Amino acid sequence: MKRLDLHQGWQMKDTAQEAWLPAVVPGSVASDLLRAGAMVDPYFRNQQYEAFEVFRRDYEYVKQFALDEEMLQHANLELICEGLDTLAEIYVNGCLLAETRNMHRTYAFNLRALAHAGENELRIVFRSPVTFVENKQKESFLWAANDDYVVQGYPHLRKAHHMFGWDWGPKVPDSGIWRDIYVCAYDSRIADVSFTQEHVADQPVVVQANVTIERGQDAGLSLELVLVSPTGAEVAAETIAVTQDKEQVRFNVANPQLWWPNGLGEQPLYEVRVKLTGGREAQSAIDSREYRIGLRTLMVKREPDQWGETFEFEINGHSIFTMGANYIPEDNIRDRQSRARTEKLIKDCVSANFNCIRVWGGGFYPDDYFFDLCDEYGLIVWQDHLFACAEYEMTAEFTAEIRAEVADNVRRIRHHASLGIWCGNNEMEWAWVEWDFPKRSKLKTDYIKQFEIVIPEVTQAHDAETFYWLASPSSGGGFDDPNASERGDVHYWQVWHGNKPFTEYRKHYFRFCSEFGYQSFPSLKTIKAVTNPEDRNIFSAVMEGHQKNAGGNSKILSGISENFLYPKDFDSLLYVSQLLQAEAMRYGVEHWRRNRGRCMGSVYWQLNDCWPVASWSSLDYFGRWKALHYAAKRFYAPLIVSAEETGTRVKLTVTNDTLALASGHVEWRLREVDGTIIRSGVIDTEVEPLSASCCAEFDFAEDIRGREDRAYLEYAWGTNEGIVSEGYVLFVKPKHLALQAQPGLRVSIQDVGEDFNLLIEADSLALFVELDFQALDAQFSNNYFHVSAGQPKRIVLHKSNLSSAATLEELKQQVKIRSLVDSF
Repeated sequence: MKRLDLHQGWQMKDTAQEAWLPAVVPGSVASDLLRAGAMVDPYFRNQQYEAFEVFRRDYEYVKQFALDEEMLQHANLELICEGLDTLAEIYVNGCLLAETRNMHRTYAFNLRALAHAGENELRIVFRSPVTFVENKQKESFLWAANDDYVVQGYPHLRKAHHMFGWDWGPKVPDSGIWRDIYVCAYDSRIADVSFTQEHVADQPVVVQANVTIERGQDAGLSLELVLVSPTGAEVAAETIAVTQDKEQVRFNVANPQLWWPNGLGEQPLYEVRVKLTGGREAQSAIDSREYRIGLRTLMVKREPDQWGETFEFEINGHSIFTMGANYIPEDNIRDRQSRARTEKLIKDCVSANFNCIRVWGGGFYPDDYFFDLCDEYGLIVWQDHLFACAEYEMTAEFTAEIRAEVADNVRRIRHHASLGIWCGNNEMEWAWVEWDFPKRSKLKTDYIKQFEIVIPEVTQAHDAETFYWLASPSSGGGFDDPNASERGDVHYWQVWHGNKPFTEYRKHYFRFCSEFGYQSFPSLKTIKAVTNPEDRNIFSAVMEGHQKNAGGNSKILSGISENFLYPKDFDSLLYVSQLLQAEAMRYGVEHWRRNRGRCMGSVYWQLNDCWPVASWSSLDYFGRWKALHYAAKRFYAPLIVSAEETGTRVKLTVTNDTLALASGHVEWRLREVDGTIIRSGVIDTEVEPLSASCCAEFDFAEDIRGREDRAYLEYAWGTNEGIVSEGYVLFVKPKHLALQAQPGLRVSIQDVGEDFNLLIEADSLALFVELDFQALDAQFSNNYFHVSAGQPKRIVLHKSNLSSAATLEELKQQVKIRSLVDSF
């Protein structure tokens, strides 16, 4: 097979203009216009509204490419487009080759009739997606959620929904050649490769490669397969003569190294090399593929039990508690996404003890490197198909389109060790049952056809190894109470949208909570990057433009009023909003982890941002850790101790989500904010693998009578080697705690080779201690923690986790530290 990449030498322009601009491919219209200064930055201030108008226009891309006689001699000559976004007209040498309407598909077009030896011209015209959906919506109304924030009509077009706006994102409905584009010539080729695994205890794992070959007119074809171990050693190899279009090769893998999610083991990956030889190439390779696979069993268990029906991931025979967050596209500007940026995000997930990431259905199927990274770092991927919060009409054309789309992407992704579940859509079954929108019986019937017949049929035809779930949330389909608490997965939004207190989480024992969230603002550094000084008030037009959830700011302020004193300035308000968010999520996750076995999953909304915005994310647009991400590192730790308080009564529970027995002790101290110890104790504990155990119950009514506003409980679980997990209980809300105005908070820093060590001390209780630097960004081993009098905290800062290199003296000059009392 010969391949000619078509990535260089492109120009682009508005079809209504004469001047051509240089273009980068893969890329996008917005990326090219921004580089040329022909479009304002949609993220700065409120330029998003001016920038939106450029997407009402049509754009064209053009390049010249040369074909030699050797390529033309092959039986097949094709233009491969792995990503055209979205309404594309493709011309070769002035003649129309094809038209496309689906961003999510890979297209192969026969070039034979239009291309010739020597110079050829490729021209692609992209029609405005905004004009298209607005016109289609006038012809045939399709409902979509978030009508205040989105371009209505987006369900008419197979384009990432979030690009038309969402309640956390701007309207940037970009276009362009967003993935690889190339010409390939071949006589025979490898058309498809899939894998199955057979696992039997104490036996070799059997890996079967299923190879589909397009043989053309070639004779004497051979197929060579090599299996390589995670250490690079050849495990097995086999060569067979190709006698049919589909061939199978089986390998026995003795002493298999199993793939595990983060926190439960390692992530060894085997390489499978597939090569087709023969034909006119003699013994040279005609075509080849390389895959990395993990040896594991991974399934979703749904079995009746005393609470209803389980919904839990089982990996290598062990039911695990799923811990993660929902992932949205990382940027509305395509060129700003990269493997390096995604790797940092995935590493941040691992650092926060995630073992799962859900790819939400309103974006796009991620690039191959996303799944590679999840394989490498041990994150189970919950992959939605790309339908969210809308209704769709199952015309013959649309049905054929989504069949092809699902097949393309399932075949591309299915071999990854990290892939744990396919899901039909986001929130559509729930919407049909409970949401308020004009419901038409024909479209409700179409829903069943789409998500309970067509998509599962196509998904399972190409990937029978991976569990398919009808929707999220769902209880099993058929519009049967899709958000039920006793079965399936749940999206729980009453604490945010319903204004319920954080303690409301403790009333619910969901089997698997795949969405729940609470908003906060990003840091002042992030806001400064996209605002002017006069904008820095949360009710300014610019700040409200960067808050896409109606009533979001008022909900944050309401939550602050319930829990904290009123912040003294803009920066303090941002800081306290993040504390509020972290506390909300902690209440839910710790409760569900105390009840593991009944509840087996926590996937919060949301992991990341696609632009600088007030949102539910724990990592802001620039990758800065909010207080929530540090809290997630604590509440998702494999071993945690947590408290359930009711008035003056407290229950302490140790949760062990490891495969080993946990032996240690709980130390607890009932104190006053000035450091006085009222009572204390040590409890030896032993907790079985993959279980939770209540280790102590107290009633401190008599101990704290008359000093409820000064008392607190601190507790920690650890071993002789040190503290593993710790927490605290207040007996009044933080706003009513009688904190000392000057807690004597201080920090010292030492350079210890690859790290800086920070020692934080206080003379009285300092709540939610935040560390930062004036100009540098840093990822600390812990942040937004509490410091008691006489109990210093030691924090590690790896030098590699600084945004740029700095000396000890520079850090001492730049370090910033504050606690809750500094916010009011």
